[in-house]
Amino acid sequence: MPVGTPFHNRTFPLCRSLNYRDWAGYYAASTYESHHTHEYNAIRNGSAVIDISPLFKYLVTGSGAIEFVDRVITRDAHRLQPGQVIYTPWCDEHGQVLDDGTVTRLGEQTFRWTAAEPNLRWLQQQAEGLDVLIEDVSEQVAALAVQGPTSAGLLQSVARADLRDLKYFGMISTTIAGADVDISRTGYTGDLGYELWMDRADATQVWDAIASAGSGYALQPAGMLALDVARIEAGLLLIDVDFFSARKALTASQLYSPFELGLGRLVNFNKERFIGRDALVAEYARAPRRRIVGVTLDWPSVERLYDAVGLPPVAEATASREAVPVYANGKAVGRMTSSTWSPVLKQMIGLATLNAPHMAVGTRVEVEHTVEAVRHRVLATVTVTPFFSPSRKTGPVGT
Repeated sequence: MPVGTPFHNRTFPLCRSLNYRDWAGYYAASTYESHHTHEYNAIRNGSAVIDISPLFKYLVTGSGAIEFVDRVITRDAHRLQPGQVIYTPWCDEHGQVLDDGTVTRLGEQTFRWTAAEPNLRWLQQQAEGLDVLIEDVSEQVAALAVQGPTSAGLLQSVARADLRDLKYFGMISTTIAGADVDISRTGYTGDLGYELWMDRADATQVWDAIASAGSGYALQPAGMLALDVARIEAGLLLIDVDFFSARKALTASQLYSPFELGLGRLVNFNKERFIGRDALVAEYARAPRRRIVGVTLDWPSVERLYDAVGLPPVAEATASREAVPVYANGKAVGRMTSSTWSPVLKQMIGLATLNAPHMAVGTRVEVEHTVEAVRHRVLATVTVTPFFSPSRKTGPVGT
């Protein structure tokens, strides 16, 4: 049975829908109101506060910490300076992705590692022979995401630090309401946003400070339904939906390399060694067989399907995590794993695993769409991701 996060005593009274889901053994609000529209709008037009405490978090310390991190991730850990964050996948010895997450360098020999799934035992096995300590601090560290165009101003009003110089994927240590807080300019919404990391004992006082200042910044608590729409617009992948961990894969088609995830830019072959390097070098030398790409559905094609049966067209506000086939020339060439109507783009968009040669941007395909229990196919186009990427996400901010 799930338990409450360190913020549960604050979020529960706000969750009028009582619509919860289990996230890593914690209660996570799917939506606070009966519908997630206001929560999504807060992400794109104001500030949204999202409880991300259920993320798995590991503290890596010791004189061998940098060598350990570099041994595991596909990126060059030695380029990571204190106060910087990187997003990275990590693989097994066959070059298949086990998980993805962020690594923050807190100090010369200290790193905070986040993951979607439990990785402690595997990480400890990879640390053999190194002077490194890996601790699971998932329960001790509370985490909040504050995302949206007004998030910088909101946090600047409560934090004892100047956030104007905090660059994208940078991190700063400060205090909020007397509590020590690390603020990183990161997030899962594809918008301007920050993530806050603190001791669980300080969770409620940090929440209260943010909530008290929030009225001037259109602050709303946001749940998983709003986050799902935003992350698809941002072209961000979700494990167990868009791809599978190699440790969970039941078939060969459920195994993904970083190249197949569209994360080839995060594989650094200038490093002499990292787990899965040889397999990835071999794969890189071959033509890619498939890749996760963005697709934009042709809305007039959808409208015609509904018009044919005398119904108004329906654009579901809730993002779909149900995989549907994708076709080209009458043959199945992949599957769309996440899809949503994008309120900001006014388009139906999705993420799909497509086989070569159908994964090139601009390629026309067909996606299965069901109307009145009858399966149809609608036109779609392979599209560059992220679908939505405002300049405020990475650019300078004013507070």
